Amino acid sequence: MVASALALMTACSSQPRSEPVSVSRPTPVMAPSNTLQYGNVSNIELVPTSTRSSAGGTVLGAVIGAVVGSQIGGGSGRAAATGLGAVGGAVIGNNIARSRADNEVYRISVRMDNGATAQFDYERVDDLRVGDRVRVEGGQILRV
Repeated sequence: MVASALALMTACSSQPRSEPVSVSRPTPVMAPSNTLQYGNVSNIELVPTSTRSSAGGTVLGAVIGAVVGSQIGGGSGRAAATGLGAVGGAVIGNNIARSRADNEVYRISVRMDNGATAQFDYERVDDLRVGDRVRVEGGQILRV
């Protein structure tokens, strides 16, 4: 039982986002993302992300709570402890998942040499600044 709970916890746990977060909303006049293009960073802004689901934390918490609860008592008391453990674990797991979720990203706008504008969302911008010359290759922006 504990081994299957651990396997389920591993499968349901979410991985932290890797860099870059996403590439979003290139304008229709952009060339396909597998081509190489150049441009300049025209804007960097901090924007809120949409509310993320914390279902993974809820499920993980419920499983852990049920496993711990099932170790308490016997008979109908064990069933009640398992149920309470699952509910309590779900609430705690949901809160932990929500508190760990990032709620803002940097939206980087790039004005391409062909006049198109593309926007990219990243967790960090490091030393990238407005006006920097960049190349866009495979959906990634790289300073040149």
